[in-house]
Amino acid sequence: MRMHRFLADAAAGICKTVFKEHKVLDHELAAVFQANKKWGKRDRGFVAETVFEVVRWRRALGFLADSEEAVALCAAQWVRMGYELPEWWRYKGVSAEEMTAREASLADQPRAVRESIPDWLDALGESELGDAWADEIRALNQRARVYLRVNTLAGSLDETQEWLEANGVTTELVPGVPDALVLEAGKVLPKPLRTEGRVEIQDAGSQMIAPMLGAEEGERVIDACSGAGGKALHLAALMGNTGRVYGMDVDGRKLGELERRAKRAKARCVVTKPIIESTPQDFREVGDRLLIDAPCSGLGTLKRQPDLKWRLKPAQLKRVQGIQKELLLTYPEMLKPGGTLVYATCSVLPSENRAAVECLLEHGGFSLLEELNVSPARFGFDGFYAAALRKDG
Repeated sequence: MRMHRFLADAAAGICKTVFKEHKVLDHELAAVFQANKKWGKRDRGFVAETVFEVVRWRRALGFLADSEEAVALCAAQWVRMGYELPEWWRYKGVSAEEMTAREASLADQPRAVRESIPDWLDALGESELGDAWADEIRALNQRARVYLRVNTLAGSLDETQEWLEANGVTTELVPGVPDALVLEAGKVLPKPLRTEGRVEIQDAGSQMIAPMLGAEEGERVIDACSGAGGKALHLAALMGNTGRVYGMDVDGRKLGELERRAKRAKARCVVTKPIIESTPQDFREVGDRLLIDAPCSGLGTLKRQPDLKWRLKPAQLKRVQGIQKELLLTYPEMLKPGGTLVYATCSVLPSENRAAVECLLEHGGFSLLEELNVSPARFGFDGFYAAALRKDG
């Protein structure tokens, strides 16, 4: 197969920016697509596949090419994709034949090289998860599939699946996740269908969190770290658009996005509130249910954000762990006595999960009801953790 030079240059440029300047891969790719609107679907697909796989398999490709320069990593990935390396490509190191031969030796390399993660992260994962870490990081290196949450305020699961099929999108049910559909592997949801309000793109693991609150119609529920509101919108649907769902966040831009999404989804019970210093006191004992979807390392989302493993540093992890414990000691003030708190992260590390919950239990005033560990190795979804607790009184 042949490739175009301008696409090859674009892909290598994105990889270099992500690795050297620690930029967010999704943002860089979107910016390049925005600047090259004439590229066709195949052109965009070639660039996107190249950069995501190079970022995902950086160290393994570096072993194959005997170099971690972006031009070398791209060359190794193109060999894996079945392309013939053109004469004009700037990389002049290990030949395509040598790269293919070196694949056989990759299995003998340390896990951090085989699975393409920083040494410190591999050591941390093993120390926290033991033998289970090998399966988890292997699962997190698989390509993510696209999961949809059916907005039951706009139509039933069956009706929505039929609507998607009529628009050329084939989906399957997801066992154990009642409102979820999954697209065929490698497929994406066409942009026009994303703005109809009938479905939301939301990982199936994420869809398992909101039901743990047990929210009932007419109640007041606080989503204290709502971001753009995927779980707040899910709560609105579970509550039949009754009561009140307060979507709170420190980032006003994310709340603006939640407002747009809520309007699109006809989730009239959702109200946004910016988090300020006085918010926990202002909403003292207002919530029947409280969701703390805490800031975290995001390691459970490496399928979708492979660049995260290169941007994350030990100091950042320590900082978010401090934030998690602080939120658990301050935000519960907004929950009524007898109410249910759900603490959640998109991390697979016990130090961000059960360890944070233990901090709250040791402080007193809460009883643990249930825990959920969404293992990527077991479920195939992103990695999540959630704990449901009851506030005494």
